[in-house]
Amino acid sequence: MAAKTNRLLALDGLRLLCALAVAFYHLGMAWSVDGVRPTTAYLPQPVKSVLIYGFLGVEMFFMISGFVICMSGWDRTPREFLASRAARLYPAFWACVLITTAVMTMLPLTEGIPLPHGLTSADIAVNLTMLAEPLNVPYVDTVYWTLWYELRFYALFAILILIGLTRRRVVVTGAGWLVVSIVVPAGAPLAELVMPQFAPYFVAGITIYLIRRHGPRLPLCALLAACWAVTLFRVRERVLLANPGFPVPVWPAWLIITLAFVVLVAIALGVADRWNWRWLAVGGAVSYPLYLLHPRIGYTMIRYAHDNTGLPVPALIVAAVLVLLVAAWLVHHLVERPVGPALRRWIATGSIRLPRIRNGQHHRSAAIRSGQPW
Repeated sequence: MAAKTNRLLALDGLRLLCALAVAFYHLGMAWSVDGVRPTTAYLPQPVKSVLIYGFLGVEMFFMISGFVICMSGWDRTPREFLASRAARLYPAFWACVLITTAVMTMLPLTEGIPLPHGLTSADIAVNLTMLAEPLNVPYVDTVYWTLWYELRFYALFAILILIGLTRRRVVVTGAGWLVVSIVVPAGAPLAELVMPQFAPYFVAGITIYLIRRHGPRLPLCALLAACWAVTLFRVRERVLLANPGFPVPVWPAWLIITLAFVVLVAIALGVADRWNWRWLAVGGAVSYPLYLLHPRIGYTMIRYAHDNTGLPVPALIVAAVLVLLVAAWLVHHLVERPVGPALRRWIATGSIRLPRIRNGQHHRSAAIRSGQPW
C-alpha cells in the first residue's frame, strides 16, 4: 500500500482536545483557588467526575506524538529530523518560559500553588534548554516534565533513522521497547531510557502510523493490541494515584484510552482524510503553547479574579482558558511562525533565511508535505 503523506488535520483537532482536557484538569483539580480548600470544593460533583480524567490528555499526546514523529521522520535524514523537532518545540517553549517567569515575578502566588518558588536566573536558563529534569533544576512550570519524555523519544527515533527506517526494523524496535517497558520497574536506572510508564503510548502511535503507511497487516495489529493491553494496566495505575478526595472509577479511563486507539486507527485508515476545516489547523497550532502556558498563568488569573470579583470559580476557569487560548494563538503567530522555519533551516543547512510571505501568510508547503504541525 502506498504511503499516505498528506497532512492530517484531524490530528490537529485531537491535539487541541488533549490540551483543553489537561488545562481544565489542572485548573479545576490540581490546586487551591483560595489557598485553603481544594478548588474541587467549588465545583459540582458531576463536573469534578469528568475533569478528573483530563490528565489522560498526556497519554493521548504521547500516542499522537508517536504517530506524527514516525510520519514526519520517515523520509528525512537524522539532521533534518532533529531540525524539524527543534523548530517545533523550542521557539514556543522559550517564549512560554519567559512569559510564565514574568507572570511569576509580577504576580507572585504562594498558598495552594503546586509550583516551586525562588527560581534563580540560572534555573530559568537551564529551563530554556528543556534539560531541567536531568540537571535536577526546578521547573518554571510543572507541565514541562512531559517534554523530557518527548526529547528522549526523539533521540531514540533519531537513532532509528540513522540506522535506516524500514517497516520491519520499526516493528521489531517497537515490540522490543514494549517488552522491555513491561519488565523494567519504574525506579530502575534503565527506566530513564525505557520510560516504562509511557512507552506503550509512543509505540502505539508508531504502530498506528505504520498501519496507515502499509495497511492493517497482522504483525501491526498484534503489536497494537499488545500496546492497548499494556496501556490499560498503566492507566489503572495512574487513576489509582489520582486521589482527588472522592472515588475515581477506573473504567471511564479504560474507555477513554480505548476510544483514543479507535479514533487514531480510524484516522490512519483514512476516515478523516477529507477533513479540511481551517479551525482544525488553528486548534493544532495553539495546542502546544496552550499546554505550556496554562498552569501557572491560569492559576494566577483565577486567584486574582476570585479575590477581587468573587465570581463563581467554574466561570473563572472557563474565562481563564479562553484568555489562554488567545495568548497561545499570539505565541504561535508572533513567535512560532517566524522563528520556527528559520531555526529549522539553520540547524538543517547552517543558513538563516526568513520564511517567504505570500499574501500575508508564511509559506507552509514544506510543513504540509511533511505533516508537521504549525
